[in-house]
Amino acid sequence: MKKFKEHWQIHKNWQLVFPLLGIIALGYSSFKLSKVLLKDVHVVLTLVLSGVIFFALLKLTLFIFNKLEKKWDVTFKWEMISIFLVFATTGSSSLFVSKPLIKLMGISKENLPTFAYWVLYIVIGFIFYQILLVAIGWLFGQYKFFWDFEKKMLRKIGFKRFLD
Repeated sequence: MKKFKEHWQIHKNWQLVFPLLGIIALGYSSFKLSKVLLKDVHVVLTLVLSGVIFFALLKLTLFIFNKLEKKWDVTFKWEMISIFLVFATTGSSSLFVSKPLIKLMGISKENLPTFAYWVLYIVIGFIFYQILLVAIGWLFGQYKFFWDFEKKMLRKIGFKRFLD
């Protein structure tokens, strides 16, 4: 455990929650992927495939961590896990929030052309994604990172004069 803490630069026990959440999320994703791939096959085969997918995703994630660690300005390695969890949570949450809002506004495939419906769906989802990214980033202790990330993204899409 000491070696693990040193590698991820964990100085306080509460910081262990991020690697634990990361491993749980990776395991859950692996299991869901294996169930999709194997459908109604035997449970043992599903668990074996889950283990293989887990290992592959873990290797991929650690590779990405090494690449992004140099690019992103983070103080500790464990913060990378926190940032990845924020991105994952925000992606799912923005759709969860925008779907009922679209229904509340009366936007549906029945009263709009398909193309218009999907454009509105994506725009509303994108707006909520931006808001939730900063809010969930704050909950995970990464407000500064995500606020800077948000400002950079908004500048790139043309909101430069509102942010200066």
